[in-house]
Amino acid sequence: MAQIEVFENKYPDRDYYITHVNEEFTSVCPKTGLPDFGTITINYIPDKLCLELKSLKYYFLDFRNKGIFYESVINQILDELVEACKPRYMEVRGDFTTRGGMHTTVLAVYDPQKRGGFQK
Repeated sequence: MAQIEVFENKYPDRDYYITHVNEEFTSVCPKTGLPDFGTITINYIPDKLCLELKSLKYYFLDFRNKGIFYESVINQILDELVEACKPRYMEVRGDFTTRGGMHTTVLAVYDPQKRGGFQK
């Protein structure tokens, strides 16, 4: 996987949300080998570090040919982003395009203080 880079948060004493949206996420269904498409939304409250966008873009590109289920994609992204920037709060949401008449949304949350987040 591409290394996720971070930079120093200039406002570590303030809670504020950062939202990143990747509308062109792709991976591969491990059962059929067909491509999966979706939108990945990351909402987080940074602590001392923020995610750097160029590295995040290349990180997402590494999923392009990876056979992985939706649930695993979202949980893996959450785990790796939390490890990289150690936020106060983070949620990763995947809205995957309709296939076979089914639309799937997966939401994973890192919330050590149980502070809540965006309305679903």
